Amino acid sequence: MPELKKELISISSIVEIKAGTVILKQGAYIKVIPLLISGLAKVFKEEAENGNEVLLYYIKPSESCVMSVTILIRNEKSKVKAVIEEDAKLVIIPADKALKIAKKYPKWNEFIYDLFNLKFEELLNVIETLTFSNKDIRLLAYLKKEAKLKNTSTLKTTHQQIAYDLGSSREVISRLLKNLETEGHIKLALGSIALL
Repeated sequence: MPELKKELISISSIVEIKAGTVILKQGAYIKVIPLLISGLAKVFKEEAENGNEVLLYYIKPSESCVMSVTILIRNEKSKVKAVIEEDAKLVIIPADKALKIAKKYPKWNEFIYDLFNLKFEELLNVIETLTFSNKDIRLLAYLKKEAKLKNTSTLKTTHQQIAYDLGSSREVISRLLKNLETEGHIKLALGSIALL
């Protein structure tokens, strides 16, 4: 829809953000809606009591954080945290303008509904994995998904980072990684994990 595209260009800006940057804090109000052009972001739920985090879903190019949109519509504080995983380029739409776009263009709402369905399916997969899988199967599924998203067979990461993503401890993750290596699924090296 040319009119929607034209209006989005007129109200938004493009920014480049480095890996590790928190673009949405849990407990904050939504000021902008991000649309990823390139790179990768992760959305987490933080536990208030102990500060543990659980990875909910990824934001890939041509996607946005659906939680940001739903929270914006309800004018609530964010229940999630979003972090740039790989250097990213984003289209930033001011929150008040995004609400006007939603009222004016049904195509925008269709995009948001499709995105909501996609992320809901990802959340169901996370719940299924957390509930029904044992930890080593869950860890291997996580590693395979990370490798696929980053288009690599060798992940540059730490045991601590994986523990954060999976809401576990570094010690548990290290033990499970060693088991997966013994079983021939992965090869461990300093700062990297190769999937075999």
